[in-house]
Amino acid sequence: MIKTFPMKRLLFAAAFLLLPQCLFAQYVLSGKITYERKVNLHKMWEEDEWFKRFKDQMPKILTNYFELSFTPTNSHYKPGKETEAPKMAWGLPPGAENEVYNDFQVHTITANKQIYEQRFLIQDSVRTLKWRITDELRTIGNYKCRKAVTRICDSVYVVAFYTDDIAVSGGPEQFGGLPGMILELAIPRLYSTWIATDINISAVKEIPAPAFPKSKKITQRELSATLQKSLKDWGKAAARNIWWSNI
Repeated sequence: MIKTFPMKRLLFAAAFLLLPQCLFAQYVLSGKITYERKVNLHKMWEEDEWFKRFKDQMPKILTNYFELSFTPTNSHYKPGKETEAPKMAWGLPPGAENEVYNDFQVHTITANKQIYEQRFLIQDSVRTLKWRITDELRTIGNYKCRKAVTRICDSVYVVAFYTDDIAVSGGPEQFGGLPGMILELAIPRLYSTWIATDINISAVKEIPAPAFPKSKKITQRELSATLQKSLKDWGKAAARNIWWSNI
């Protein structure tokens, strides 16, 4: 005799079998993301009379690539593939070689930053940003993302699009603190954007802390104070460099 099952039981069984796959697809916990950073140099320096004389020697858009490896416990953000260097080094923003290690378990960051001729090793607690989450949605690399906004340095507006399908609160540079991974970031006053161009989901067991080169150890607040003092005669460029150091 063939035993039959009610339709409700069959539907419940099918849903139960699919449940683990749905959960796995929804909550990614480790992998590697490539970000493309673009800075509009012509916009950034358009008010500088000296720069106007050398404008033709500088690319309009400076492009750099970075890679973010992440797990639920830590992440490592570092320079990615190299791009052709501009003919002229003057006027380029700092940050092309930024490297950030984030320990989510103890809530600390270690960041290696080159600010012109000097390199700094920032060791600090993870900063707390006051994000305002909006209803605006955008799709980035097949991930549904939601817009959030915040400020750094009291007045510098930051826009992020994050996805809670990647359940790690991280992103490019030192940005994080949202209910998921940041896949796009924009800082209008720095004429800069970061956008995920490749999202490689894979099982990453552990990300060891990188061996940073010897450099001056400092907190983020101390770095800002140091730059304010040393760049006091730089005018608007001083504020811009302090903003870059805080990303």
